[in-house]
Amino acid sequence: MKNFALIGAAGYIAPRHMQAIKATGNNLVAAFDPNDSVGIIDSYFPTASFFTEFERFDRHLDKIRRSTDNRRVDYVSICSPNYLHDSHMRFALRSGADAICEKPLVLNPWNIDGLMDIERDTGHKINTILQLRVHPSIVALRDKVRAAAKDTKHEVDLTYITSRGAWYMQSWKGDAKKAGGIATNIGVHFFDMLHFIFGELQQNVVHHSSDTKAAGYLEYENARVRWFLSVDIEDVPQAARDNGQRTYRSITVDGEEIEFSGGFTDLHNRSYEEILAGRGFGLEENRTAITTVAAIRNATIAPLQGDYHPFLKK
Repeated sequence: MKNFALIGAAGYIAPRHMQAIKATGNNLVAAFDPNDSVGIIDSYFPTASFFTEFERFDRHLDKIRRSTDNRRVDYVSICSPNYLHDSHMRFALRSGADAICEKPLVLNPWNIDGLMDIERDTGHKINTILQLRVHPSIVALRDKVRAAAKDTKHEVDLTYITSRGAWYMQSWKGDAKKAGGIATNIGVHFFDMLHFIFGELQQNVVHHSSDTKAAGYLEYENARVRWFLSVDIEDVPQAARDNGQRTYRSITVDGEEIEFSGGFTDLHNRSYEEILAGRGFGLEENRTAITTVAAIRNATIAPLQGDYHPFLKK
């Protein structure tokens, strides 16, 4: 049994990590969050120590690292705001543990190089949650693409709208310096999925970018992709809104809808199983997606011509 610590225990994604730690037969010994709304811990690890001050959390981990009991932390799971991931991964490794970090790994690709240096210095490893890479439907699609002719260019439309209330722009998620913008905060796992399925990125064009939505065109070795991301309820198609839907997700390949809405509940568990078996995704696997979203964040907006997402016509 491995011992875990968790940073960002009050966040939206933290319960999935708690569940994965428990489902894989391991123990959470300590957790940290400046927000104390963490009663969910009792559902999984009621005896875990909890801290709202990072300095006390740091001291606690150092104390048990030096102790002779069996509570020494093997992994630190990181669910903190995006801009803190880099610092918290460094902390984990320097504390004598491996890290498991939520996406996006970092905001800029050069941070990956610095983290590789820390891995070499400490002898510990950074693992990342790229859960779509273990989704059966995505793996099957990748295998199908690989079996096709190498010069095949599939036509792909990616549309993801996950509407958010007024709170969103008032939180760290609405601050581009902290979250990285829409493409980074809600789209990075899709961009990693596209790279995973269709190969190396060859072209990156941005047609729209604002605080609440972004759209553009990506070309990979084996695909041409029109993409649209939004947190604005007004972008959800009217028919879906009439049915009470606040989200809309569609990925088509050569006009055929790819169904992968099922199976999400187990993906963090499967990711943890792979990490614990030594088959986790490391730093380098993140580079293309992080480079993609960083380029989108800093891109000059291109005129609407050629291949662009049909939602932009509105």
